[in-house]
Amino acid sequence: MATIAFPQPEVRQPSRATLVLRYLRRNKSLSVGLLILLFLVAFTVIGLLTINPKEAYPLAVRAKQPPSVTYPFGTDFFGRNLYAAMVIGMWQTALIGVLAGGLGTLIGVVLGFTSAYFGGILDATVKGICQILTPIPIFLIQVVIAGSIDRRSVTIYTMALIVVLLAWMGPTLVIRSQVLSMKERQFVSVAKLSGVGDMGIIFGEILPNLLPFIAASFVTQVFVSVYASFYLAVVGLGPLREPLLGNIIWGAQLQGAFFNGWWWWPITPAVAMVLILGSLALVNMGLDELANPRVRRSE
Repeated sequence: MATIAFPQPEVRQPSRATLVLRYLRRNKSLSVGLLILLFLVAFTVIGLLTINPKEAYPLAVRAKQPPSVTYPFGTDFFGRNLYAAMVIGMWQTALIGVLAGGLGTLIGVVLGFTSAYFGGILDATVKGICQILTPIPIFLIQVVIAGSIDRRSVTIYTMALIVVLLAWMGPTLVIRSQVLSMKERQFVSVAKLSGVGDMGIIFGEILPNLLPFIAASFVTQVFVSVYASFYLAVVGLGPLREPLLGNIIWGAQLQGAFFNGWWWWPITPAVAMVLILGSLALVNMGLDELANPRVRRSE
């Protein structure tokens, strides 16, 4: 007796964009963090296209004006348009964070890979240096270094360099531990038996599997770098003329803004810093699901 085969309906696989949207809908912290970051980027980009950059610096506008149509965030004691200062300051703060965080992550990846994969004296040296320096309060070291530099020569690039001097230890230890675990996996042993060289194994086998960890480490280092540049500027160790968010708050403290009724002066940079650090923290929490198999969930 012949059997009749009915055609099976074709199952269409969801597109990559659909999978990404589903994942973002499920990963609330990553979605909210990215939305806040997009808002801050849009604010900065639109602001750079509409402001007069000269108004972000002293003696550019009438001083101590409350928020109005002309000055949405008001002006400060030094005659700066706080809206223009916020736009320029957010761009400069982000630049410090990306430069210091990126360079610190790059150094950490190089040291972590080489020390863990090749081992020996190099691994013992890198591990020993990190273990010695990690317990030391980084804030105190950064304050000593920043305080020993002539304030007139401090720039945003100088601040990024000060921050990155100690920003490589965290990524180094994280990447080192992951490489130590990864190089014992079966696929690495198979690659060695197949005649793949050390560089081929590092760049072709181990590095692609550690990209989520590296991305999460980069976001963490950007967060740490932005925070470090913020508190260095708040205590008066930032560039004198540049409208960094921490510098704006330092100036408000110096002139007693709240006691004199200039409440708008310190509030706007404080809210901006909360949004920046909060968005980076949320993105880092969301990336942890990609980087940590224990908390990763399948779609």
